[in-house]
Amino acid sequence: MDFALSDKVLQYRERLQAFMDAEIYPREQEVHDFVTDPENLWKVPPCFAPLKEKAQAAGIWNWFLPKEYGDFSPGLSNLEYAPLAEVMGRVPWSSVIFNCNAPDRGNMEVLAKFGNKEQQERWLGPLLAGEIRSSFAMTEPQVASSDATNMECEIVRDGNEYVINGRKWWTTQIFHPHNEVMVVMGRTDPDAPRHAQHSMILVPTDTPGFEIVRRLSAFGSWHSPGGEGEIRFTDCRVPIENLILGEGRGFEIAQGRLGPGRFQYAMGFVGLAQRCLELMCRRVEERVAFGQKLSEQSSIRQDIARSRCEIEQLRLLVLAAADKMDHFGAKESRDMISMLKIIAPKMCQDVADRAIQAHGGMGVSQDTPLARIFHQARFCRIADGPDEVHMSQLARMTIHQVLRGD
Repeated sequence: MDFALSDKVLQYRERLQAFMDAEIYPREQEVHDFVTDPENLWKVPPCFAPLKEKAQAAGIWNWFLPKEYGDFSPGLSNLEYAPLAEVMGRVPWSSVIFNCNAPDRGNMEVLAKFGNKEQQERWLGPLLAGEIRSSFAMTEPQVASSDATNMECEIVRDGNEYVINGRKWWTTQIFHPHNEVMVVMGRTDPDAPRHAQHSMILVPTDTPGFEIVRRLSAFGSWHSPGGEGEIRFTDCRVPIENLILGEGRGFEIAQGRLGPGRFQYAMGFVGLAQRCLELMCRRVEERVAFGQKLSEQSSIRQDIARSRCEIEQLRLLVLAAADKMDHFGAKESRDMISMLKIIAPKMCQDVADRAIQAHGGMGVSQDTPLARIFHQARFCRIADGPDEVHMSQLARMTIHQVLRGD
């Protein structure tokens, strides 16, 4: 494996870093203050629209789609995109400015890979242009959704329509004022084999029978302007043309959706953790306690050394996973993707925790991004599937590989 950056990637990264320095970092506090003001709940920060225009003008737009997606892609491989995703990841909301954010990113992958021409024209085009936002509705409150085959939401065909009945929760971005469509996963055939019972369907957010039941907070935050919520479908009817790929293909689509997106989200955690490490290094070099700089304390040095080791280990694992996906595809890279799901958020959480400790009271305040990074990393250890599920899957794959002599 050769992880040397090409001239093209070096130029892209330089352009991206310049944009971050000039446009993103200076507005971090402004955005935080805006979205945490109760008066601005579910409102988009005013700076977002002009920043997105600048990003598009600079050509920093939709870089996340690998070149296997043809005309929808800017032509980057997974390995080429990885160091760019790390830079974007240093500020969680910056991916929105570059139209590389979840869950839109995953939904665009689904439509680009599995959507028909009409679905792509109606929904993918506006998403790629950053004109609308979307949600992915999968998790359900009444069942253990860590086992996705438990999903009970019904999608039943009735003539030229599908009728949807059921509840979902932790549906991200459901409160966003520009959210116009959801990708909903539900059961179309309870008598089919276990992994052929479910399908995915597009549901516009203005469809009669769809309602938002309540908003959900995560660690006391509403995650405005997108948020998470509990939603309900009651005899919600959509045309049969809104079904993606076909009945019983839900898990097939899910596997396609969880490939590049999971690698990209892991590289974002590398960027967040690297940011925490840099903040920690600057802080401990500036502060004096008990007659010496904090940077001279043995325990602090151990925290910094451990953090750097862990960041570099994850960075290399992400690059290896990206290289494997480029050569063999997401399906053959499931073992490494599982490793990333396990390691990435936990590593970022640990590094953020050490940085918070080094900052003392400042670390838990709004004066640094550390507390927000810690919360995001901890939240994702559940939101992107429990650690235990990923470890179980990885162990099963590892046993099979060993027994086959791989």
